[in-house]
Amino acid sequence: MRRSDFRFDLPGELIAQYPLPERGASRLLVVDGAAGEMYDRAFADIRSLIGPGDLLVFNNTRVIPARLLGRKPSGGSVEVLIERIVETDRALAHIRASRAPRPGTILCFDTGRAEVTGRAGGFFELAFDRELLPLLDEIGHVPLPPYVRRADEDIDRERYQTVYATEPGAVAAPTAGLHFDESMIETLRNDGVNTVFVTLHVGAGTFQPVRVEDPRQHRMHPEYAEVSEEVCTAVERTKADGGRVIAVGTTSVRSLESAAVSGRLEPFNAETDLFIRPGYRFRIVDAMITNFHLPESTLLMLVCAFAGYDHVMGAYRHAVSHRYRFFSYGDAMFLTPCPDALA
Repeated sequence: MRRSDFRFDLPGELIAQYPLPERGASRLLVVDGAAGEMYDRAFADIRSLIGPGDLLVFNNTRVIPARLLGRKPSGGSVEVLIERIVETDRALAHIRASRAPRPGTILCFDTGRAEVTGRAGGFFELAFDRELLPLLDEIGHVPLPPYVRRADEDIDRERYQTVYATEPGAVAAPTAGLHFDESMIETLRNDGVNTVFVTLHVGAGTFQPVRVEDPRQHRMHPEYAEVSEEVCTAVERTKADGGRVIAVGTTSVRSLESAAVSGRLEPFNAETDLFIRPGYRFRIVDAMITNFHLPESTLLMLVCAFAGYDHVMGAYRHAVSHRYRFFSYGDAMFLTPCPDALA
């Protein structure tokens, strides 16, 4: 398949710029991958789609306020987007400035400084004069995606974050989880649904477009993922008892599938650059909850690999014509697999 096969027309007004007042108030498009049918629902109806003994797998990464605004010694402005914290006072970052800073350049912020110490791949290496997480909490900005055409606001500190986020390190939210509030999770648990948490620290590369027409030539940006022994045990027990493993978000999908590349699910604690596209054979995930994704993106390709290309692209056309809200603050989908896509 070609990159252009994953193109669709999206009116700009359908790109959600703000979250809805309530997390669970979104719409839900249900796509039956086996039958190729779709149903318009409310996200609150998710309860009817998940049964006792099923296992919901959430990504508990926490978005850090990773965007810093500062200046160079020349006085020129500089914008830093932290990609990954590698030590308490060191990070890899993207830097936007009139001219790329050289090693030894000092970047000044309101309550801290950083030295550019080198390059690592496409990133700048930065050494800060204080611990980075407290600095970001003080003066950092929420790194909203580029398609959110506004500056970050106070509301984003809470709403561009899942209610179960505990592990700091992401620069983009695992957005499928934004629809769940504490009440919904508790209700599902009372219904007999089990829950576990993986960690995948989403990097800015999640927004990187596929620039080559042949997706097989695209290289994913590595992201750190962790799947514990506890998660592996819960997955094995669920499948043995006839339940389904339901991944909340593409990041949970990639975490689980990365931990099963050997053919068997095993604890995983490493970087993953797994690129799931049509033709991929899923080993772990039985159903998926996800948001709507960018045209020609790796995430759209992943969803097509799971529920079937024709079914998913048809669902996207349906979502556009029925005025669903798209992307991070938008509506959700519930997907079951297409046997032909998984063959």
